Amino acid sequence: MDFIDLKAQQKRIKKQLDANIQKVLAHGQYIMGPEVAKLEEKLASYVGARHAIGCASGTDALMMALMALGVGPGDAVFTSTFTFFATAEVIVLLGATPVFVDIDAATFNIDPRKLDLAVTALKERDSSIYPIPACLRRDGAPDEPLTPKVILPVDLFGLPADYDEIFPIASKHGLWVVEDAAQSFGAEYKGKKTCVFGSVSCTSFFPAKPLGCYGDGGMCFTDDDNLAAIMRSLRVHGQGSDKYENVRIGINGRLDTLQAAILLAKFDIFPKEIELRRHVAARYTSLLASRDFPVAPHVPEGVKSAWAQYSVLAKDAAHRAALQKQLMDHGIPTAIYYPKPLHLQSALAGLGYRAGDFPVSEDISRRIFSLPMHPYLKPSVQARIIKIGTEPYLYP
Repeated sequence: MDFIDLKAQQKRIKKQLDANIQKVLAHGQYIMGPEVAKLEEKLASYVGARHAIGCASGTDALMMALMALGVGPGDAVFTSTFTFFATAEVIVLLGATPVFVDIDAATFNIDPRKLDLAVTALKERDSSIYPIPACLRRDGAPDEPLTPKVILPVDLFGLPADYDEIFPIASKHGLWVVEDAAQSFGAEYKGKKTCVFGSVSCTSFFPAKPLGCYGDGGMCFTDDDNLAAIMRSLRVHGQGSDKYENVRIGINGRLDTLQAAILLAKFDIFPKEIELRRHVAARYTSLLASRDFPVAPHVPEGVKSAWAQYSVLAKDAAHRAALQKQLMDHGIPTAIYYPKPLHLQSALAGLGYRAGDFPVSEDISRRIFSLPMHPYLKPSVQARIIKIGTEPYLYP
């Protein structure tokens, strides 16, 4: 059994995939060919954004967004500690400081109440209000305190963050919002598609994502003409009026034409696949409704997930290990996203965070695991997965 069945999808669109790829091979514009602009136009229209800027990866999308906003040394960026490393990595690469915030136990997304506390704690250099990096605390603060600059919420597992609560906090403290929608392309929040909840929104086309290519790819979305122009420059080494004029320091962040061509073929069936993903998720949730464990994911009212993953909670780490072993013994793969929160990653040890600083994230990281999730899961297969994964003898 495949955790994510890309073969079934490819079989469905193979004729169009082959035609799109052959078209690129025929015209030979492998870098920034016409398919890139066509994809940008289609996806901007789909989410309701004025501009879409294709790039080489979801990581580059985040990098370009923060660079366009001028994030750098002396700036603080507030983000979730329970997410993939790239979210914090780009902050550090730009010389800024990630300030972590714990998550809501039900949605796994950044907790707005704790976010407000984190910003206040940083401004006052008071870790008694909320945990902040060691270098920002009064007993070890630098001569010049960091400037709060950006809130970077993550739409984890395809579920949009709570933007109705986040935007007032951003306004109160004078902060930009950049949406990390790497996992949530196709999701909806209060009637609006994701990738519009921020001055810049970023998504990923990594193969496992709801809309994924056959390599790496990403995209930034914005309604701001100036930010769009800056990001188009940034993705091509800070290019100005031509490729030999450089007006800023940028990156090599272009989206390959072949990947754009593949995404165009996939996008033709994407709305239907999102609908199928929601049917698959609903079946899982229904099958788990009569069980105490594993606990099904929660989707707040007015929100539609893109279901990049279907992640459930065991009782504790031992229960999770037993469930995963039982499933694997029957040929059913699972995955753990994420076994170690970012504040405990060795690469970020210099921030001085400690175990216990973000108890919800630490608890969830010990209990969470994901079941096979893709649009082509059959009801009978899902019933088998839940039956095997909820046998009572697994846990005393």
